[in-house]
Amino acid sequence: MLVLSRETGKIEHTDFRAFTGYLRETDALVLNNTKVFNARLIGRRATGGKVELFLLEPLQGGRYKALIRPSKKIKEGENIYFEKGEVEARLVTKRAGGSEIEFSPLQADIGKLLEEAGSVPLPPYIKRGAEPLDSERYQTVYAKVRGATAAPTAGLHFTDEILKNIASKGVKSAHVTLHVSYGTFAPVKTEDVTEHKMHSESFDLTEDAAGVINSVKDNGGKVIAVGTTSCRVLETCAEVHRLRPGRGKTDLFIYPGYEFKIVDALLTNFHLPKSTLMMLVSAFSGQDLILKAYEEAIARKYRFYSYGDCMLII
Repeated sequence: MLVLSRETGKIEHTDFRAFTGYLRETDALVLNNTKVFNARLIGRRATGGKVELFLLEPLQGGRYKALIRPSKKIKEGENIYFEKGEVEARLVTKRAGGSEIEFSPLQADIGKLLEEAGSVPLPPYIKRGAEPLDSERYQTVYAKVRGATAAPTAGLHFTDEILKNIASKGVKSAHVTLHVSYGTFAPVKTEDVTEHKMHSESFDLTEDAAGVINSVKDNGGKVIAVGTTSCRVLETCAEVHRLRPGRGKTDLFIYPGYEFKIVDALLTNFHLPKSTLMMLVSAFSGQDLILKAYEEAIARKYRFYSYGDCMLII
């Protein structure tokens, strides 16, 4: 774990087991409890051709928004068949950013189909198929609310033992939900960052969680967001220096110049260049400082991305 001080610019190198030592009993740790589901399905066309579905989000009436491969050959109205179970899918509407498919029969247990025939939706930069171990590794130990197609990777470092140690220190914990989507890996391609269209993701901040965090802020404690996803929920629901509970969709795009209202410290992994995640951490620590930290991380051979090492920005 690399520890970066925004105040002094100092960089420390330690082990994640030292994370608890950076927390005080007056602080609050905010965790994203979204749960990754087996969003990748392999099916067949009537002609026998292979079709890959990547489910993005559920819609109404047994329909899902999905990415389809190969998208050029398959036509609207065409059926897709799966080896396991009696469930099939039909391409309803074909769109580049996410087609609409309908599972039938409508009363089918899609969750069961995904558990039996689906696979873990690993990020596109992991150039291998999902393995049995990924079902455990690509999930936080506190995952609870099913709906993500990508893991909130900063949370992958925690074990039950570490969380118990944090609780025993008196640090408060609050769970938020943000269903991380495939769009989190989309690069920023516009020259002017303000013209980039941020993907939207479903979130939920309960009254209980907001109450815990507001109490900590009122009493001078710090809010430590675990991951950019937790950070975006908090900043989406911020009113000056307090939180209002809420749920819905957020497309909040945080880039340099943004003034943070709630988050005081951030635990995060090392991100892809030209990504919205990289821009968020640059906004939080300052671009020059984050580049300095990344240069040192590269020199010391830190592991980057989903299954990589982490950085605590204080």
